[in-house]
Amino acid sequence: MTRKIETVGVLGCGTMGSGIAAVAAAAGCRVVMLDVTNESATAGLAAIEDEDRDRVEVGTFEADLAKLAEADWIVEAIVEDLSTKRLLFERVEAVRSDGSIVTTNTSGIPLRDIIEGMGDRLAADAAVTHFFNPAKVMKLFEVVAGDGTSPDVIETLADFATNRLGKGVVYAKDTANFIGNRIGCFYLLSALHKAKPFLAEGMTQETVDGVLGQPVGLPPTGLYGLIDLIGLDVLDLVARNLAANLPVDDVGRAFAVLPELEQQMLQRGQLGRKSGGGFTKVTKHEDGSRTNETFDLVTEDWRLRSEPDLAGVPSGLGDVLFADTDHGRLAWDVFGGALRYAAGLVPEISDDIVNIDRAMRWGFNWTMGPFELLDVVGADRVIAKIEHEGGELPAMLGVLADVGAAGFYRHDGAQFLGRDGTWGDID
Repeated sequence: MTRKIETVGVLGCGTMGSGIAAVAAAAGCRVVMLDVTNESATAGLAAIEDEDRDRVEVGTFEADLAKLAEADWIVEAIVEDLSTKRLLFERVEAVRSDGSIVTTNTSGIPLRDIIEGMGDRLAADAAVTHFFNPAKVMKLFEVVAGDGTSPDVIETLADFATNRLGKGVVYAKDTANFIGNRIGCFYLLSALHKAKPFLAEGMTQETVDGVLGQPVGLPPTGLYGLIDLIGLDVLDLVARNLAANLPVDDVGRAFAVLPELEQQMLQRGQLGRKSGGGFTKVTKHEDGSRTNETFDLVTEDWRLRSEPDLAGVPSGLGDVLFADTDHGRLAWDVFGGALRYAAGLVPEISDDIVNIDRAMRWGFNWTMGPFELLDVVGADRVIAKIEHEGGELPAMLGVLADVGAAGFYRHDGAQFLGRDGTWGDID
């Protein structure tokens, strides 16, 4: 049996909190949206469509927390700081009603750390519900159960997210940065580090973006363009979460910090589009024209944007991974590294490949998830290349090799290869 969700309490009225409130109000729910001050709570109303605002009530943590007793689902979306979240959860636990669901929208702090020592009542009703920004647009909705979470809490959240909010539900585990950010930010952070020698040898950032875009099934923004959208400050926060929570033997630890030059950009507020410029900027002139510039990571100065040099890049999706060129070496080292990383994370972050593929498509706009893409480019080619280099096969590539399967999916995608070498049906 699932629980009912008709009234939603949202804690935090910033970009994410107000976005969640907007989604819930648009789904017909009554929303109680609270923040530190009345001004910040009222400012959050700007994200909510006019026709939905009559369903939204705003207030402050200090004066109105008791109103959460009316909420069926309380979702916290405040600053990514463990001690701050814990203090708020303790206050919420004192006022909420029996049977209400309490979740955190954290992008990477483990649930167990947030609710540790707060009792079995909260543990049974608590989970992670991770929306991706902007909440009104992005399809991905990661759900993470804690050790003591009641199964009907997860069933309720999944049903509500699918049928009322129109989201795509992915089941993740209570591990560092869950699924989407664990893989997606490994790719972004490792790419910033691994691109350095290619830039030093003369490859432009525009060419890096071109290679790490449509040729490998990633958004056309490429690497630097995507980070400009996300913001260096957000990526730095994720990197810090990864550094604090990744397993000690995880290869991602080597990249869980911004490179030195990117740290300097962060310190001077050169964050991306939100600050008027990051790796790129656009200047609008009075005559209506625009100047597109790139912050050159070699000269450390702005220059006019150049066209990417993609001559010789194979046209087939992912074929550049096997090209014996600088383009191919970049693609294999950076994006191929992300594919290998993802293939080694089952069952650590997910029990199956389907949730991983969905997370990357719905949360990072990859054309295909990593296992879907491996099927397209030929996992056997990837296995052969790894073995030729003397590398160790990641877990799921090892499973694939052991069973001798042609790919991770079969019967037109109706079945997927499990970690035990058996085939499962996709819901």
